[in-house]
Amino acid sequence: MGKVRVAGFSVSIDGFGAGPEQSLQDPLGKRGPELFQWYFPTQAFKAMHGGEGGTTGLDNDFAIRSMDGFGAFILGRNMFGPIRGDWPDDVWKGWWGDNPPYHALTFVLTHHARAPIEMQGGTTFYFVTDGIESALRQARAVAGAKDVKIGGGVSTVRQYLQAGAIDTLHFAVSPTVLGQGEAMFDGIDLRALGYRVTEHVPTDKATHIVLSR
Repeated sequence: MGKVRVAGFSVSIDGFGAGPEQSLQDPLGKRGPELFQWYFPTQAFKAMHGGEGGTTGLDNDFAIRSMDGFGAFILGRNMFGPIRGDWPDDVWKGWWGDNPPYHALTFVLTHHARAPIEMQGGTTFYFVTDGIESALRQARAVAGAKDVKIGGGVSTVRQYLQAGAIDTLHFAVSPTVLGQGEAMFDGIDLRALGYRVTEHVPTDKATHIVLSR
């Protein structure tokens, strides 16, 4: 059985994993893109979205690792889109267009049922209404020997942390101060949960910290 991992999760110096006021115009919240300036220029990010070129080096290495080796993904409702409450229709299919970057079964946590959505490239979104444990059981079942990625957002990562379900976490600490947004570590005692730093790699645009237990 593979591990349950958080990888490539960007946070600000003051501990925010997303900006406030997520919307269709601001998928990462206000000023949220500042968290990902280590990631957007990389060759891995550009290739993932059908582009060419991009930077190589340590940030690119961590970008590759953030999507490599996973057999299933788990996302929170906000990570899938800005719609709240009941699904008004079947039009919204995620932020990523017809070919999302997951290329595996992807389980979306929600309180509102919806039929699965099969996308190009091997991604199928399944909507899980009976909690984080159910989503993880289903993800593990399809992932097999590969890892399961807890893809975000902040609330989803926090829930799985508090449930003791995550084996390793990679945070990319970006040199920016958001001041407000979604707090990643508020009320979370990583040491008490058994985590220790196992990698610590600074680059010009982020400090990559891996915690394991």
